[in-house]
Amino acid sequence: MIGAAGCSSDSEPESAAAGGEKALDKVTYLTAFGAVGRDAFAFVAQEKGYFKEAGIDVTIQLGAATGENLKGLASGQAQFAQLDLIGAWILAGKGEYKDFRTIAAIHQQTLVSIVALDGSGISAPKDLEGKKLGAATGSVNQLLFPGYAKLAGIDATKIQWVNAQPAQLPALLAGGQVQALSTFLIGVKGIEKAAGGKKTVVLPYSKYLGDLYGNGLITTAKIAKENPELAKRFRDAALKGLQYTIDHPDEAAQILKKAQPAADVTAAVGEITLMKPYVTSGSGLGVMEQERVARAIATLQASELIPAGLTPDSVVDFSLTPKA
Repeated sequence: MIGAAGCSSDSEPESAAAGGEKALDKVTYLTAFGAVGRDAFAFVAQEKGYFKEAGIDVTIQLGAATGENLKGLASGQAQFAQLDLIGAWILAGKGEYKDFRTIAAIHQQTLVSIVALDGSGISAPKDLEGKKLGAATGSVNQLLFPGYAKLAGIDATKIQWVNAQPAQLPALLAGGQVQALSTFLIGVKGIEKAAGGKKTVVLPYSKYLGDLYGNGLITTAKIAKENPELAKRFRDAALKGLQYTIDHPDEAAQILKKAQPAADVTAAVGEITLMKPYVTSGSGLGVMEQERVARAIATLQASELIPAGLTPDSVVDFSLTPKA
């Protein structure tokens, strides 16, 4: 889903032209996963002029899975992205991607969950054994599942995965092609709509995997080191858009729809409403605590998702994260 960037192939953003009024810094930003409610805040920040006020001209492109967004940053296609932090840290711990730094949390707790339809016979993690489980290709849902399965008492070898694009997942569940999804809990309104209004059963990963953050904002290690003021300006404008979005979900959904006509307004409002407590549950919007990041990494190591060696400072730049 990642297209050609709005910047040059170099990973540094374009800056001011000589003479006259200072030009805006031009950067490309990747959404977390297409254009759904959790991504609306970036479009709000653009529509409301928050990025421009911060001296930044932002090209918003639709992101894909965690690994794809990291690849977009590594290749210089983008300078900022939203993605699931735990998925990114798992890949970093495995040595697959290292040249990025987290600059803010969007969700203070992981939103990854198992979602099944009411009456499917799935009401507890053990019920997943022998079932088909749908998930977005290359997403954090599959990266994190082995740790969840181990702690929840699931035999992961008895799960059959069905990979699909995010937009196809609700239809797979509604049509009975899978018995459950591993997806974000804030997407349940869209899933229920696709299932003709049928209610869902949600089993959050967070019940067994504590201290894990959800989505966050990242930039390249180079920008974090060499242009921290740009990173801070982008962070603040994006978080201003996030605050407006959770305060005005209906308007934010309409702004998303204006920018991305294929977006589902009802589902977007549902996502924004459901994610609000996960955005505001910490000690401040976007705030990240070093001790908690260390605990999250320890959880990943104890779950055998990553080997020892990953440190908080290798994935988060605490000089750039908001302070409580």
